[in-house]
Amino acid sequence: MYKTAFAFLLGAGMIVGLSLVTQKTAEPAETEKKNHRIVFHLSTPDTAAYRALTKQLTNIREHWPDAELEVVAHNKGVAMLQSGKTNVVNEVQAAMNNGVRFVVCEQTLKNMNISRESIVPNAGFVERGLVEIVEKQEAGWSYIKAGF
Repeated sequence: MYKTAFAFLLGAGMIVGLSLVTQKTAEPAETEKKNHRIVFHLSTPDTAAYRALTKQLTNIREHWPDAELEVVAHNKGVAMLQSGKTNVVNEVQAAMNNGVRFVVCEQTLKNMNISRESIVPNAGFVERGLVEIVEKQEAGWSYIKAGF
């Protein structure tokens, strides 16, 4: 009796499994592809987080080559974009060359007495980093907090 019930369940499981394997998932039509826009919020002085962020940007760019990506650095996160302080200057420049936008909060620069000239070339500036993030979210951008 147990062998018969087990064989029946096994057979039923195989049929269900087979039907799941053979079902094709619907893929969106070419015209329905989503335009991915992601804003990253960076406020940590953790250099390991900088390395992780640059890897994440590369991974996303490889998956979605046309995605709009922006990193907003404020507070202690501006160190990632400070010449002479950052441990990822080459990775940042490579990401910029690949279309990733990096912006620095001018309010943070003012509060921390950091000059704009000390920021890596080609970085942008926004008046207030958190306002930039909120406005991106209100415009439909996805939000990712950089760091661990």
